Amino acid sequence: MWKAILPGMIALVTLGLSLVSGEVIKRQGEPKQVLALAETAEPNATSRLSPDTGFAKPAKTAPQDRAGGPVALVIGNGAYPDAGLPLIQPINNARALASALKERGFDVQSGEDLTKQAMERAFEAFKNKIQPGSVALIFFSGFGIQAGRQTYMLPVNAQIWNEADVRRSGVSIERLLADVDAKGASAKLVVLDAARRNPFERRFRAAAGGLAAVQAPDDTLVMYAAAPGKVVSDGESELGPLTSELIAQMRVPGLSAEEVFSRTRLAVSRETHREQVPWVSSSLAQDVSFATSAQAAQSQHSTR
Repeated sequence: MWKAILPGMIALVTLGLSLVSGEVIKRQGEPKQVLALAETAEPNATSRLSPDTGFAKPAKTAPQDRAGGPVALVIGNGAYPDAGLPLIQPINNARALASALKERGFDVQSGEDLTKQAMERAFEAFKNKIQPGSVALIFFSGFGIQAGRQTYMLPVNAQIWNEADVRRSGVSIERLLADVDAKGASAKLVVLDAARRNPFERRFRAAAGGLAAVQAPDDTLVMYAAAPGKVVSDGESELGPLTSELIAQMRVPGLSAEEVFSRTRLAVSRETHREQVPWVSSSLAQDVSFATSAQAAQSQHSTR
């Protein structure tokens, strides 16, 4: 009898063992399969687990476009080999204005006694800071010269013997403004303290004194230390009157940039007994202010 039923019992035991073994193998295989899916999905995941809380973190989204903050490029060049003794005021002007602009919330790119290569690098760094909607200010104190009805800022290593050298060694303010405008700056402010009689003019007869009127893009406000074609000399003070008055007017609450420039022009004219009359040109189509964020908020609150 046992011989008759023994094969059947062995078959049943074998079947049971096979089922149990298959379930175990299945359960062991599941974690590996889930892990493999997670690894595949990780690069495209829209949320991740926080190691602190275990809750899913939403994926980071790109910040919304917004107007950029005010930026400034401030350069003072005084150590020109052909000028004899270094000019004192340009460096002091640049340092004082850079500090004042930082107080007003400007992101300032500054440089002193820059060569042509260094000026180009400073321009690139400045332009990279400009975002659509930024107010961009350019200040240059040093030697400037006009050629072909354009104004060129001169680096300290400029080698000039003729008009072609001006275009090659100098940096055109018009070209820089065009690049700034192309970056999307909403307003361009320019201050050129460069109407000094420079030592290069005597080398070629075609040289015109002073600076040329800037051919600027729309929404640009420009102030020269003197009218186009006019020259002025540095006095004995450490700061030039243009920079000194500009900083003072910037700190007056409630003034627009146009009012600041206009009041600076009048103050310098009075202070120098009209020996120096700055020149201002504007194509601004909006109000631009030097007020800090706190001052702007206070002004808005007071007008409500």
